[in-house]
Amino acid sequence: MSEKAKIRLEYPINCSPKVLFNRLSTASGLAEWFADDVRVKGNLYTFVWEGSEQQAEKTLQKDDRMVRFNWVDEEDSYFEFRITKDELTGDVSLIVIDCSDEDEAEETSGLWNSQIADLKHILGC
Repeated sequence: MSEKAKIRLEYPINCSPKVLFNRLSTASGLAEWFADDVRVKGNLYTFVWEGSEQQAEKTLQKDDRMVRFNWVDEEDSYFEFRITKDELTGDVSLIVIDCSDEDEAEETSGLWNSQIADLKHILGC
């Protein structure tokens, strides 16, 4: 079994933190770009991709700033979205933090790049 690596990716996003947060923290928002379908029961999110399901529990949330999901079937494995806004320029960035196997880090980064491109397209930025 390989070691977990924490991957941190940052993307400039041209929209308000409130609009972006809705796409990162709600079932309907996540279903627009992250998964084919998302179902929620309490804090348990079921993500559906091409017929297969994976469950994550929303364990942290700070409105308009961050949300973290811990995978139910993988110990110490999570993904997190953080929204930052530069005080001087007002530029908004999305920071994605993901835990993946070290030997899959490059593939994981590529997957996030593709997913965030879809998110930006939906947001119109």
